Amino acid sequence: MNPCARHLKLHACIASALIAAGCASGPGKPPVVAGPPSGNDTSVFCEAESTEMTIQVGSVFSDGTLVRDFYTGNTARVREGQVTMAPGDGAEGLLLLESVDTAKGQFTWAGATVYFAVTDRFANGTTRNDLNYGRRTDGKDEIGTFHGGDFAGLTQKLDYLSELGVSALWITPPFEQMHGWVGGGDRGDFQHYGYHGYYALDFTVPDANFGTREEFRTLVQEAHERGIRVVMDVVMNHPGYSTLQDMQTFGFGSLFEGFEKHLPAQWGDWQPESWENFHAYHALIDYDHPDWRNWWGKDWVRAGIADYDTPANASVDPQRGSLAFLPDFKTEAEQAVDLPVFLRNKETSRSRQLDNATVRDYLITWLTDWVREFGVDGFRVDTAKHVEPEAWLALKQEAQAALDDYRSRNPDTELPADEFWMVAEVFPHSVRKTAYFDAGFDAVINFDFQEEARAGAQCLPAMESVYSDYAGKLHGADNFNVLSYISSHDTRLFSQLAGNDSALQKRAAAALMLTPGAVQVFYGDESGRAFGPTGSDPHQGTRSDMNWRAIENGEVSAILEHWQKLGKFRERHPAIGAGEHRLISQRPYVFSRTNGDERVVIAFGRK
Repeated sequence: MNPCARHLKLHACIASALIAAGCASGPGKPPVVAGPPSGNDTSVFCEAESTEMTIQVGSVFSDGTLVRDFYTGNTARVREGQVTMAPGDGAEGLLLLESVDTAKGQFTWAGATVYFAVTDRFANGTTRNDLNYGRRTDGKDEIGTFHGGDFAGLTQKLDYLSELGVSALWITPPFEQMHGWVGGGDRGDFQHYGYHGYYALDFTVPDANFGTREEFRTLVQEAHERGIRVVMDVVMNHPGYSTLQDMQTFGFGSLFEGFEKHLPAQWGDWQPESWENFHAYHALIDYDHPDWRNWWGKDWVRAGIADYDTPANASVDPQRGSLAFLPDFKTEAEQAVDLPVFLRNKETSRSRQLDNATVRDYLITWLTDWVREFGVDGFRVDTAKHVEPEAWLALKQEAQAALDDYRSRNPDTELPADEFWMVAEVFPHSVRKTAYFDAGFDAVINFDFQEEARAGAQCLPAMESVYSDYAGKLHGADNFNVLSYISSHDTRLFSQLAGNDSALQKRAAAALMLTPGAVQVFYGDESGRAFGPTGSDPHQGTRSDMNWRAIENGEVSAILEHWQKLGKFRERHPAIGAGEHRLISQRPYVFSRTNGDERVVIAFGRK
């Protein structure tokens, strides 16, 4: 097979794989599934009761205790083990009972509320950084382009997050991304930039579209002042793709001889002909040319080009395979490597040659430098099963050392957490304790909950078996933690499952916020953010712009205010996530959560 035919075939494979690569953390994720989730009875919507309920609370609060409904502020005194109260207007039948004398509980990651924001799509704090490195808008649906969200925008919205009871802010990777684009979706029907942060070019500096180092520092400091921890998304499995724009800017790789005439002066401005799509530019590139050594180099990645090693089949060898044809870092390699040529020549990079350092050593140094300089509190680790456990354990140890170093150099700066926190993305992990907890991880993302949440939104008592099961596993003798969610950037939005039913989107707050363990709120869960333009990649629409206009116009006030009440109640009582679950009665549906002296009772009345 001649080289051109070889690479046309290779990139036809890339085209078909990019439906997976289109998602932020990339391949191996489930497709969007239409219709209700399996395994739940989603056909019954129980109407909430707003009249008085008599609730048995004697197992939690002693007679004479004055209890308060957090939702309304109304109080009642326990008599003969009971209280009688009515849910407030808009409470969806909920009573959130606490002792009036109870102080706010002490934070624990076991009961954390983590707010996940895709930086580029959340809030545009300043328009001066909206386009950099020769990037463009497409003037169409802007499916895979940069939208302007930045560190400044996140900082401006921290008070909004505080009102939601958020204890940690998870942001997508802040690193400088590949400057150009690749063809998006399986049809190559849009330009896909690294707006989501998972296509890193340089791990040592922030992407100019997201902001400056000082703006990142301000974000972390301002979050800490509000008691909000900052969890940074990190990737050690892969960097970003090569792009025409980066080939021209950094002088790596090569076109076929004479093919430069098919490109504009700025290669990243290339457009397909009417019969082509955005994957077609690959036919111009000579992937066998020796100048690919000026990119990451064969000692750093497997890429199947030039003299680089060919990755394994990822389904057979997940740690040495390539995910959606992304270059695969050789994190398992034991030999020392030099800094890649393009980084040596990149004037804006903070990367430096390290003595006797492996690929893993470089990556860990680059990632933990963000902790050492800015005081980042935790990492959400992308594609964890595709990197050897030893690398994650080393990352955790070095991150903790970096946080300790930051604390020693900033003795007057109060950090909300003493211990560095790491949570793993391992598709399709559920609520079980696995070897990942021996590899430095404090929690693992729970992919099961999204399939269980719709039934709970329709009728909260449907969650009883889930709550009981989760609490029993997470807070048993061999305790561990998971991070549960109802929406994500790699699966679906709850608004899709709910069919844009505002009542279900509102009631989903209780299903999620009352769940044992840590929970993740994906930006816009609390405001009914709608699915956006998606092209031939079903994941892109989950990263639509945050619906600030609807919030500011009061269009979603009922949904948002309900989420705020439940979020603040959860923040006030970590026992909701970290405590023992006990069913008190089925109708009304009443249960308690207790953790030491901290105790609450939740009741739901239904007609």
